[in-house]
Amino acid sequence: MASNVCSTGGRRWEAQQATDAGALLPLRGLIRSVTTPEFAGVTFHEVLCKSALNRVPGGSRMPFAWTVNPTRGCLHQCVYCLSPDTLVLMADGRQKPIGELDVGDRIVGTQLEGKRRRYVETPVLATWRTRKRAYRTTLRDGTEIVASGDHRFLTARGWTHVAPRAPGQGQRAYLTINDSLMGLGLGSGSGNGLGPRGGPAITRKLAIVGEVVKTSADLGVASVEDLGAERRMVDITTGTGDFIANGVISHNCFARKTHEYLDLDSGADFDTQIVVKANVAEVLRAELAKPSWKREHVALGTNSDPYMRAEGRYRLMPGIIEALTASRTPFSILTKGPLLRRDLPLLQRAAERVDVGVGISLAFTDPELQQRVEPGTPTPQARLGLIRAVADAGLRPTVMAMPILPWLTDSEQHMNELFGAIREAGGAWVTAGPLHLRPGAREWFMAWLAREYPALVPKYRALFGRGSYTTGEYRDWLADRVRRLRRRHGFVRDEAERGARWTLRTDPDAVGDPELPAAAQVDPRPVQASLF
Repeated sequence: MASNVCSTGGRRWEAQQATDAGALLPLRGLIRSVTTPEFAGVTFHEVLCKSALNRVPGGSRMPFAWTVNPTRGCLHQCVYCLSPDTLVLMADGRQKPIGELDVGDRIVGTQLEGKRRRYVETPVLATWRTRKRAYRTTLRDGTEIVASGDHRFLTARGWTHVAPRAPGQGQRAYLTINDSLMGLGLGSGSGNGLGPRGGPAITRKLAIVGEVVKTSADLGVASVEDLGAERRMVDITTGTGDFIANGVISHNCFARKTHEYLDLDSGADFDTQIVVKANVAEVLRAELAKPSWKREHVALGTNSDPYMRAEGRYRLMPGIIEALTASRTPFSILTKGPLLRRDLPLLQRAAERVDVGVGISLAFTDPELQQRVEPGTPTPQARLGLIRAVADAGLRPTVMAMPILPWLTDSEQHMNELFGAIREAGGAWVTAGPLHLRPGAREWFMAWLAREYPALVPKYRALFGRGSYTTGEYRDWLADRVRRLRRRHGFVRDEAERGARWTLRTDPDAVGDPELPAAAQVDPRPVQASLF
């Protein structure tokens, strides 16, 4: 690959490389695809867009009619993946390399039933490929698994990463020689009928669906070896959130549907193939200058965070803000990113001419829980600092305390601490709403919940049923709690109304009483207290 240095948005990218984007085509308007050591494993696809303004569908309940999304894809999430030759147990009892799986294939996953975990049939919902630094985990029965350091396997102490985080990036549970994995194993002495790895395992059948997970093989970790190089990796999304990889229970990744609109993969592509609308500010300026433009409210941050880390390089937002301001178009920005501080002088000047709303997303005070739910995003303290900076700039920040997670963050104690911290930081208004599990997000979240808080899975199933929303009674209960906490912490609706009116509305107002209403109760005990 030829070395390439380019300039985008007035900033120079050093040590970039042009990449082969053929597998991702057709991407309309593609200029080039670039990589940089600063964003290892990520490819930025710079495109010339034909339009910048996106009209919100007429039937939507969103309180704005237009959005601008300078990028597609997100850098906040992790990639979990396995070597392409890793054997996956199929529903018919055979095994197949993960690199040969297709969407729709029926494989074996697991599901908790009370205190027991059983093998069940589950579909492959998505597959994707990437390159990651490789680690070889060897078990005492001879089973070997090559995976990325981010990958998780089910151990006797729960879901555990292959390797620790890099220095300075915090802590997480990772495999050691004291761990033992759950499953069947592939070692020739395991007696599971699968045979040695790479041998007759692909042709032999194992009828296991419906059986309780019992680990009879010696699946203790003998070693975890950093192979010192990147390798081709593959991962899948499944209906259960896991699958059987080389005979052990492996966590899967999740799919994000919006990337599929661009004919990109909704899994790893969403994290690693970032589409950048390099000319978005110029196109927006031209659209706003049309006589037909009625200066309706424009929202930014509705699809992906406009202040993710790459914005520090591409600098798309200053041009967007200036175009909106010059055309006297009211706008709002929703972000998790402290990088917004850079543009506060621009936003202050814009607020002198048009209505400007700034929303910061913050739903957690517990940094450990926040990183479990939102890996790779700024910490609660960093976002509180951003709220303070926005308030000091006179912009009256609205805080989106969403989503509120039943039995995890809806307790009186957690929400009181959250609202208090927001108010102390200078938040002018807070909007809070319960978790909404859209298709795609539902599969990811329920898989995450099964890994991290398995006892809550039946409670969530009862609360959500087969739909995307919690019960109406739960939403009413939570709305009452939010109203009381707003009053307690002095949030009032005068000028804050202006900053809050554009936010994503929930049912009914935003969203109790220390106990759930009877119809919404799965377990009336105050479960929340034991989780903090």
